[in-house]
Amino acid sequence: QVQLVESGGGSVQAGGSLRLSCSASRRPIRMYGMVWFRQAPGKEREFVAAITWSGGNIYQLDSVKGRFTISRDTAKNTVLLQMNSLKPEDTAVYYCAVAINYCLGYGCYASGHNYGYWGQGTQVTVSS
Repeated sequence: QVQLVESGGGSVQAGGSLRLSCSASRRPIRMYGMVWFRQAPGKEREFVAAITWSGGNIYQLDSVKGRFTISRDTAKNTVLLQMNSLKPEDTAVYYCAVAINYCLGYGCYASGHNYGYWGQGTQVTVSS
């Protein structure tokens, strides 16, 4: 069984930075990309960013473009999310996941229907 271990969450003031990391215990047989979602209290889960595993194509939520950077280390089966200029509205539990089906385009990655493995979540709290 593949396990995803997340780290890097915490509490910062607005304008601060955090870097989230998500590592897979082993590479799944089917691994087309990795993604970050987030869920704030009382809200639905929201797509944040995705990166394809082979080509490194990136898809991002408009509100995080220019502030968040997703990257991957294929040798370590790890995906990173560098979050700069954090805002209070970024406060949420952040989850990583592995896309186990071929996915093309933003809509596919944002749908949340192609993920076979999920991390346990890491809390990000941004105070004003």
